[in-house]
Amino acid sequence: MSGGGPAVLMPVPVFAGVLCAGAAAWVLAGGDGTSRRARVVLAGGGPVVSHGPGPWERLVIGARVRAAARREWGCLGVGLLVALLGGSVIPVVLGAAAVPLVRRWLRARERERARTARAAEVVALCGAAVGELRAGAQPGQALTAAIRRTVSGPGGPGGAEAGVLAAAAFGGDVPEALRLAAREPGAEGLAGMAACWRVSVDGGAGLAAGLDRLEGALRAERDRRESLRSQLAGARSTAVVLALLPLVGLLIGTGLGADPLRVLLHTPVGWGCLLTGGVLEALGLLWCRRIVRAGEW
Repeated sequence: MSGGGPAVLMPVPVFAGVLCAGAAAWVLAGGDGTSRRARVVLAGGGPVVSHGPGPWERLVIGARVRAAARREWGCLGVGLLVALLGGSVIPVVLGAAAVPLVRRWLRARERERARTARAAEVVALCGAAVGELRAGAQPGQALTAAIRRTVSGPGGPGGAEAGVLAAAAFGGDVPEALRLAAREPGAEGLAGMAACWRVSVDGGAGLAAGLDRLEGALRAERDRRESLRSQLAGARSTAVVLALLPLVGLLIGTGLGADPLRVLLHTPVGWGCLLTGGVLEALGLLWCRRIVRAGEW
């Protein structure tokens, strides 16, 4: 009876390690994105109007920014935990090597989110400008009011948006400012707004009608991309599940008394399996990512 005790207790620390690793992977992957999207949908999904965060909101935003800036170091923490469980320094080395890769991946995700948010702001800007023009405002006043209503973020308008705002407010070259702002990722729709503005000034065409058609085209393009991303969400989830299967295999092997951590971290055969499996895992994830990105575009 006493000989069977360790076999029963052995899975507990490994299960804790796998649970911590899964939690770290969920945080690194931005697991709260679904709740954020749900809050936006339940709130109405309209244009975001920035009223300026309060002191407590600024404190919370600052804490989230600092936590997001350190998420990649969770790889090293997971490596330390597995090193303690397996009695080897190899997980620490692998965790440290994964930090720059995860940092690069997180930066790419942040850039994609910023691109999507900026594209949504361009659509909202066209709609707000159309509303102001149809309410009787002059083009410069309408664009100024639309920018102040639709550009969100704690820091207010960025450099490109500030240039457009100054040109619209003080009679500058608005089409040129819009073309410069369109160079920002996600703001390509501003080039169409610049063309509408130029045509309305040179040819006397209705600016509100042109911006209305531009808003419809940009909204249709955004909806198409969102539909594709929703359809590809299942493929992404499948890739994540397949990537986590080796952790399940380690847990099952430990439950059967095979002690896979000792084999992987303390034997030459285990080192070869660990290297081969890591390479195949990385190639599989890159392949899945390429397939998903090809489907999106």
